[in-house]
Amino acid sequence: MRRLSLLSLTAAMACQMSWQAAPALAQTLTVAPRQVADEKAVFATVESVSVVPARGRIGGTVAQLSVREGDPVKRGQPIALIGDEKLALQVKSLDAQIEALQAQANQAQIDFTRTEGLVERGTLPRIKLDETRTALNVAENGLRAKTAERAVVNQQMSEGQVLAPDDGRVLKKLVTVGSVVLPGDPVVTVAQQNFKLRLRVPERHALFLKAGDKIRMDGAEFGESGDKWGVIDLVYPQIEEGRVVADAIVPGLGQYFVGDRLRVWISGGQREAYVIPARYVTTRFGIDYVQLQQGTQKVSVPVQRGRALPSADLPDGLEILSGLRAGDQLVQP
Repeated sequence: MRRLSLLSLTAAMACQMSWQAAPALAQTLTVAPRQVADEKAVFATVESVSVVPARGRIGGTVAQLSVREGDPVKRGQPIALIGDEKLALQVKSLDAQIEALQAQANQAQIDFTRTEGLVERGTLPRIKLDETRTALNVAENGLRAKTAERAVVNQQMSEGQVLAPDDGRVLKKLVTVGSVVLPGDPVVTVAQQNFKLRLRVPERHALFLKAGDKIRMDGAEFGESGDKWGVIDLVYPQIEEGRVVADAIVPGLGQYFVGDRLRVWISGGQREAYVIPARYVTTRFGIDYVQLQQGTQKVSVPVQRGRALPSADLPDGLEILSGLRAGDQLVQP
């Protein structure tokens, strides 16, 4: 009985010692502030790199318009047809003149062949051969000149097609079928395909804004979960109405609406914040808690969480707005 009592007492003391030593062996994290980007919310608009007009190369009447607002177009795609009745009349006139000149050239060729045979037999002097040769050359050259003139008119008729200047999307039609246009008049405006995000930032943030900085957007505006990131591509040197203008490249930016306003967060400097791994935070009944090590005890403390701040050393970093202070020892639950 004494041996059993001694063994029971020894086991109880071992369990008590292991229970007291467990908190000491638990993984702890010392809370310390770190430098994070001080983000500022600004508005940006979706804009095309450039908006170019599709112009007609000849004057006339718009006979066909095959696009409307919002349609995608490719470089060189026909989008309108301009007709000029005068060109058709010129073609008919030139066709008649070419037929007449062709007949003259054929007759000159017959005369030259007949005269050449008579000169060889000595019936006619050689000067007659030179005259018929000259008449044949004149007729053939006149035929070639008129044929070239007809090719010019045909080229003008083919230039009645208005072609898309680049890949993109039609923003606005400037004419309708039946409109009269002059050479060089714009028919439609085309937004180039590569869209950018144009930011207008208050000038007090100009010192912190530079090319290569990252910007953050809410993915819900694109129908996605989580944040969406972009990179500032260009900062314009001119300040407009107290605002710095900058362009940002965002993968998967919408390719339809030009002028769409989006809320964007940019870096406005650095600030101190408490960032801890998200796995140290538990939520009970809608309230976030962390466990602090106070001596040999664990105490649950409510905290107010901020947004996620992932980094290379803290992939699941989470900002804590209140409830912690420097030096606190966190215990992972």
